[in-house]
Amino acid sequence: MYKEFKIRKSEIFENVFIIEPTIFIDERGNIFTTYLREIYSSFIPAALEFHHDKFAKSKHNVLRGLHGDTKTWKLVSCVWGEIYEVVADVRKESPTYGKWESFILDSENYKQVLIPPGFVNGYYVLSDYALFHYKLAYEGKYIDAGDQITIRWDDPELNIKWPCTDPVLQERDEKGSLNI
Repeated sequence: MYKEFKIRKSEIFENVFIIEPTIFIDERGNIFTTYLREIYSSFIPAALEFHHDKFAKSKHNVLRGLHGDTKTWKLVSCVWGEIYEVVADVRKESPTYGKWESFILDSENYKQVLIPPGFVNGYYVLSDYALFHYKLAYEGKYIDAGDQITIRWDDPELNIKWPCTDPVLQERDEKGSLNI
């Protein structure tokens, strides 16, 4: 019952999926499944598996991203609070290069977004606090912050419509390493 998912493709991107778990709710609270290998493995290349999970707790008005690389699949969600999640295609050979899509992720519906390699993502915290979760699949060693693509949150070519004008940023996100 609570191991079922509603899965749909992005309206813009071929390999971006939005996944909503079935949530069982009663007087005690709720329960839901966030990952079933047999379902999620059908979305990523056969040789890949999810290797590790990360969490980031952030305060209201914090914007993290835009980050990505060319080999990592990310399954992202907000397990507490509410965020404005953005996914952008930075694959120069792609017909959707430079396009972006946004999603509201929160701890009411536990919606997830599966992001393929060659995309960057970032999020803005709408609630007082948010706990962001991402599950990572890749070959070889993990590409950490120093080797990732970082694009300024307000890159003029992407022209993302963020729900803020003066977010709290870390230096990496404020400077960015390249424009698209």
